[in-house]
Amino acid sequence: MIVRFFRVRVFADLREEFERKFETISVGAVEGAAGLQSVKIYRPTQWNPDDYAMISVWESEDDVRRFAGENWAKAFIPAGMEKYIAECWIEHFQSW
Repeated sequence: MIVRFFRVRVFADLREEFERKFETISVGAVEGAAGLQSVKIYRPTQWNPDDYAMISVWESEDDVRRFAGENWAKAFIPAGMEKYIAECWIEHFQSW
C-alpha cells in the first residue's frame, strides 16, 4: 500500500474559488482511478491559512504510476488548477 500526501499552498486571493474546484476537479481526477482505496482533502488551520492537503491511499506503486505518470514523485495537477498554486509538495509512504 502507498499513501500519497499532496500539500498545496494557494494564492490567498483565490482561496475561495480554489476550495470549490479542489473538492470537485481535483478529487474528481483521483476518484475512480484503478487501485485507489481512499482519498480525503483537508482545509487549512489558522497557522497555515493558504495550505490544503489531499491524502490518497493506493493499493500499489504501479497504481500510483498509472494515475500520475512515470514521474509520479511529482504532483499531478489537473488542467485549470495550476493558476491557484503558489507552491506544492508531494510525498509518498509505504505501509508496513
